[in-house]
Amino acid sequence: MKAKESQVPLLVTAFVGSARKKHTHRYTAKFLEKLESHGNVDTELVVLSDYNLKICRGCKLCFEKGEELCPLKDDRDLLLEKIRQSDGVVFASPNYAFQVSGQMKVFLDRFGFYMHRPDFFGKAYTCLVTQGIYGGKAIVKYLSFVGDSLGFNRIRGIVLNTLEPMTEKARRANDRSIDKLCLKYHRVLCKQAYPVPSLFKLLLYRLSRSTMKIMLDENFRDYTYFTEKGWFESDYYYPVALNPVKKYLGRFFDYAGRRMAKAGS
Repeated sequence: MKAKESQVPLLVTAFVGSARKKHTHRYTAKFLEKLESHGNVDTELVVLSDYNLKICRGCKLCFEKGEELCPLKDDRDLLLEKIRQSDGVVFASPNYAFQVSGQMKVFLDRFGFYMHRPDFFGKAYTCLVTQGIYGGKAIVKYLSFVGDSLGFNRIRGIVLNTLEPMTEKARRANDRSIDKLCLKYHRVLCKQAYPVPSLFKLLLYRLSRSTMKIMLDENFRDYTYFTEKGWFESDYYYPVALNPVKKYLGRFFDYAGRRMAKAGS
């Protein structure tokens, strides 16, 4: 126990896509409080509505030339730095019109370039979705895919039912869900692992890099980023031992990506 206490605490930052400090905010705070109780964890709760985030114009400068050339001047980089400095992150959103809130979607769109060139490997990630009646599972699925695309070590998130007036049964069910997710999240957070990719993740990586190598050149930031990282030659985004089957399939995915690119050019 003494050795753990001497360690530098792991930092978890939760980004809340609701301006109301009600259900989404309260359950996110409860999750962070519970997480801290497991030990060696510091947390921060970030309310996105407290920051200046502008709506993406779709100019694609971040994809093609680099995110530093984005014409929008807002708090994007400040929020991104919070992610970079964190060992784990949480995205929390209410169910608005069967999707994440507008504030959360603007937040995600502002760093969409990381979907092309992920950079958050080794960091734990999960999501919390609050809902009245239904639709939350689809939002968790969406946010889970976002987490995978950004490179996080993703723990599937949860839906919390907050239909008003809330019953005691609903509160107990939500508390149990929070407790279970905290245990899973804390385990992944403490490992800070770089896992062997699933076949689906390997497929996406090999197809994207193979098509990019043929269709783009050094005039595109995606291309130069992959070149700088050595991703055009590596087995995956980070050093990993693939078994013989995945090595073979990886080469096949490269071949399929090249064929797709040539057919589309």
